[in-house]
Amino acid sequence: MSRRRKHGAAEDNSEIDLTPMLDVVFIMLIFFIVTASFVKEQVIETNIPPKNEQQNPPDDENPSIVVTVRANDEIWMEERRIDIRAVRANIERMHAENPKAAVVVRAHIKSSAKTYVSIADAAREAKVYNVALVPFEEKI
Repeated sequence: MSRRRKHGAAEDNSEIDLTPMLDVVFIMLIFFIVTASFVKEQVIETNIPPKNEQQNPPDDENPSIVVTVRANDEIWMEERRIDIRAVRANIERMHAENPKAAVVVRAHIKSSAKTYVSIADAAREAKVYNVALVPFEEKI
């Protein structure tokens, strides 16, 4: 018996079929898209007046609780520096004295938004929902 090799007949089929792998990838993609939970971002509504607009002082009938935030994020109330953890207690005390008082946050334009949000949250925890932001630029 003679064994003959056919040189053209023995071809190596070394290609890998990627179709099943792509099917699995697309199924996983669909799974993650369908099961993903989309979180709605919470937004704090603020009305920042234009820089050139004249600021009117608050009425004497409706006094305000003024919280000043300096450029280095120091918080001042009633001409004394306070810690962020004491803001809520101070707002509660001042709001008990003047129930119609609104919280006015005088924030330096270089202060962080995190400090303003912390003060606004403290005011809401103290049941004061009227919070205004007044930016300032001069040095204190």
